[in-house]
Amino acid sequence: MPPPGSMDIVLLLVSGVATGAAGAVLGTGGGVFLIPILLLGFHVPMHNAVGTSILTVVATSTAVAIGNLDRGTANMRLGMTLEIATSIGALTGGLSAAFLPARALEIVFAAVLLPTAFVMWRQRHGEADAAEPKPTGPTQAATGAVLPLPMEATSGLTPPQSPGRFTDRLSAEYEDPVLHRRIAYRLHRLWAGLSVSFVAGVMSGLLGIGGGVFKVPALNVLCGVPIKAAAATSTFMIGVTAAASAFLYFGHGQVDPSYTSPVVIGVVVGSWVGAYLNRFVGGRAVKRVFAVLLIGVALEMFGRGLGWI
Repeated sequence: MPPPGSMDIVLLLVSGVATGAAGAVLGTGGGVFLIPILLLGFHVPMHNAVGTSILTVVATSTAVAIGNLDRGTANMRLGMTLEIATSIGALTGGLSAAFLPARALEIVFAAVLLPTAFVMWRQRHGEADAAEPKPTGPTQAATGAVLPLPMEATSGLTPPQSPGRFTDRLSAEYEDPVLHRRIAYRLHRLWAGLSVSFVAGVMSGLLGIGGGVFKVPALNVLCGVPIKAAAATSTFMIGVTAAASAFLYFGHGQVDPSYTSPVVIGVVVGSWVGAYLNRFVGGRAVKRVFAVLLIGVALEMFGRGLGWI
């Protein structure tokens, strides 16, 4: 692979900023956008693009996770619990990638994005629909819905808990500056979260996409975690996931520093920008942008994998 020229380095830097910002807002790590850019715009081989993407995922997570934890948006207990399954999956995917041809990886990449985009577009559960304050009760709390009370009236609010249930210890709350209220939620279907996390880890190690494209909708739809908390928790997790498989790509010589360095720098800057923007973006807007971008990327990768592009 020839080294990039001066203009290519600038374009790689700009691409990193754009994908870093998108990844921070959507909780995906940016790999779903970066890999097509590297493949089509810079003609980087698929396996090398995956290796570069995995390193940028680590950079994105590191740059954004601290801020999300400080604001309380990221659920650290839940993230570390799910990370057990995700890390095992990441090692499995990283080992499998060496035995698959590039076109097969591209088709798999596209195939996993379309259903994810569909679910995110149709799903309306969570704070996306919390437009008006409503009375709360046992039924609403039990479904994992938001508690749309004025923030000043819920300063001491905590999610309903039963000390005997482990999943209640993984429930949490956070303040949403867009809705101007405190969001409390209760975790459901931990088994589903662990299962999807393992699959997300496999796809992260296999495709370098961070796994957020699976975790975010799964946490939101299956586990009852509001979209912002799901994205923030995913961002916290994906750095650990990527680190579990990054050394495999290093070992196979599939990380080129001349391409990776400017992209990583750009991703770090973009992640800071995205973390700032995420404070002012509503839940519904995040879902819709997420879905549209994933559909476009999926169609593009299908065309490349089938030889149409």
